[in-house]
Amino acid sequence: MSTLFVAIHAIAASGVVLLGPIQILRRTKDRKHRFIGRSWVILMYFVCVSGMFIYSLTGSFTAFHALAIWTFISTTLGVMAIRRGKVRRHIFMMVGSYLGAVTAGVFAAIIPGRDIPRLAVSDPELLWSLVALVIVLATAWAVFVLGFVSGQDRVSADAGDAVPASAPEALSPVGAIAAPTSSSSAHADAAPLPAGVSSAPTGEPLAPADQQ
Repeated sequence: MSTLFVAIHAIAASGVVLLGPIQILRRTKDRKHRFIGRSWVILMYFVCVSGMFIYSLTGSFTAFHALAIWTFISTTLGVMAIRRGKVRRHIFMMVGSYLGAVTAGVFAAIIPGRDIPRLAVSDPELLWSLVALVIVLATAWAVFVLGFVSGQDRVSADAGDAVPASAPEALSPVGAIAAPTSSSSAHADAAPLPAGVSSAPTGEPLAPADQQ
């Protein structure tokens, strides 16, 4: 059972490390950012939960377990922050969680007696096969999202394409100006009245000015 948790922990942690820079370096925080971010959060939860069942180093609670608990909390706080519109807090929590995961991964890889160094000695082919598998899967997921998922929200796109049929002039300055311009032209092009004839309301005959 311990081997299963170690495998889940290592694979999920590798995905977290690989996907993290995409989220941090991409300046556009769009729908693609949310797609990769949700998968990153799920992987981080797998890292934290599986890490709580690994006691191969000392057989007791260690600083790595405390870091797993804090990372779980900080990741959750980061998710809650962005749902409440707290962008700066979200960035701070997520970047902190990522740096914590990278730090823990470095120590797990270099401390003698840990599972990764032991696997590198006992079965290096299996270790590098797992590393290659994680790299391929993380790269494929990132390429799919960045290349084929629309960056714009569907709701925003639909709202932007909708044009009210009842008031086209409101969205067209040209249409709004055209109506009074054509009316003014009609009055300007009207022939002048003969001398001694006054104008009358529309539909009534014109009469000489001196007629009572």
